[in-house]
Amino acid sequence: MSPIIELDGITKRFGEVAVLQGLNVSFGTGLITAIVGASGSGKSTLLQLINGLIRPEQGRVKVFGNPLPATDLHRLRRRVGYAVQGTALFPHLSVARNISLMGEIEDWDQARIGRRTTQLMALMQLDPDLGSRYPHQLSGGQQQRAGICRAMFLRPEILLLDEPFSGVDGLTKREIHLRFALLMEAEPTTVLLVTHDVHEALSVAADIVVLRDGSMEQRGSVAEVLAAPASGHVRELLRQDHAA
Repeated sequence: MSPIIELDGITKRFGEVAVLQGLNVSFGTGLITAIVGASGSGKSTLLQLINGLIRPEQGRVKVFGNPLPATDLHRLRRRVGYAVQGTALFPHLSVARNISLMGEIEDWDQARIGRRTTQLMALMQLDPDLGSRYPHQLSGGQQQRAGICRAMFLRPEILLLDEPFSGVDGLTKREIHLRFALLMEAEPTTVLLVTHDVHEALSVAADIVVLRDGSMEQRGSVAEVLAAPASGHVRELLRQDHAA
């Protein structure tokens, strides 16, 4: 089966700094892959390239078997969910409207929007009464769950997550991981999870990609990476998990 995402010879610079350098990596359908590495290693840039938010100086990005289009990116993004650190919920919209915004944009009828909103809130264990509140009235963990609901609203074939579970205590994070796992059982999709938390990567993902200075240092299943770290750098990252 062909990869659902392919990056071939990708170089991306910001000013004089090459954030990604000749990166070659692909992702198969239905896998949850964690992207880990130090700050500045190119993790978030990778997701932004896949979603067409930025373009590479060199190389080619293919999604769903085709190069990223030069125009009409909104069609691609209907098939790609995206959740970022801090949830990016709109403060002036209720939680329910934040979650269902893509349904409104797609001109779904209100009954269909209501059913999907209720379904997702139940999967992420958000009390229905929270739908009428505003983001600032929710806890950090509840906001993160609402952000995941919004990203999953159109049942995307790809889900891009950029530090979506950060900024909460360990117990809350474990609860969110559990609800996310149940969501993925109910509605499996291809997931790329950018995280600085190696323990989270090992807990949530099946595969791991380790980036270092804009290049891929190691790629493999969780078991493979744990059994045979490719370098001292990877070994040190894994030690951070044991220290957590």
